[in-house]
Amino acid sequence: MELVVGPARHQPFDRDGTVPANHLHNFEHASISLALLVYAAAAIHLDRARAPCRDAVSQLAAAAAFAQELMLFHLHSADHAGVEGQYHLLLQGVAAVTLAATALGVAAPRSFAVSLVRSASLVLQGVWFVAMGVALWTPALLPRGCVLSHEDGHYVARCREEGGALARAKALVNLQFSWYLSATVVLVVVLYLRMCSLYKEEPQYVPLVDGNGHGDDDGDGYDDNDVEAAAKGGAGCVFGESRAMDVSRP
Repeated sequence: MELVVGPARHQPFDRDGTVPANHLHNFEHASISLALLVYAAAAIHLDRARAPCRDAVSQLAAAAAFAQELMLFHLHSADHAGVEGQYHLLLQGVAAVTLAATALGVAAPRSFAVSLVRSASLVLQGVWFVAMGVALWTPALLPRGCVLSHEDGHYVARCREEGGALARAKALVNLQFSWYLSATVVLVVVLYLRMCSLYKEEPQYVPLVDGNGHGDDDGDGYDDNDVEAAAKGGAGCVFGESRAMDVSRP
C-alpha cells in the first residue's frame, strides 16, 4: 500500500523502470512486510503439511524475518540524525530482543519465559510503530522547535539545533519509550494473572505403587525411588506416608 498510495504517480517505479531515490524507504518498509508475510505463509503451510520439525523450521523463518527487519532499520536510507532516527534506534533495540527470543525458541520451544518475552516484545513493537507514526507526522504533536519539512517527495520531522530543540526532542522520545515499556510490562503481568485465575493448573499426583503395580515389602503403597524422583523433578504433590488397610472379606 505504501508503494502505491504514497507516490504521486501511484506506482513505485520511475518512468525508466528504476527505483527512485526518494522511494527507497518505501521499498525498505515493504521488504519488512514481505519477510513477515513469507514467515506467516511458511508457518501455515508447514502446519497443514504436518512436516517433521515444523515448529523449529517455523521459528527459524520467524528469526529470519526479524533479522531482516533489524538490518533494514539499522541500514535505513532515511536520515538517522534527527528525531526520526531516535525512534528507529529504540525500535532496533526491541527488534533485537524479539530476534533473540525467537532464536532461543528454536532450542527451547517449551520455555514459557522465552515465549512470554517474544510476545511482549512484539506487542511493544506494534505500539511503538503506531506511536511513531502518530507523533512524527502530526504537526500538533511535534516537540517545540520541530516542524514537518517536505523533502524529496515526503514529509520529514526536522528540529532546530539552536537552543537545544533537537536534544530536547530526543529526550522526549526516550521518555515516551520508557513509558510505553512500563505500560507493556503492566499489561503483560495483568494478563498473566488473569489467565492464571481463569485457567488454574491441574494438580499432578505421584503414584502410590511401583512400576509393577505392587507395593513395598513393608506393605507401603508406594516406592521410595518413585517419591524421590518425583520430589527432585517437581512433578506434583507428594503425599505423606500411609499404610495399606486390610479389608476382611466375608
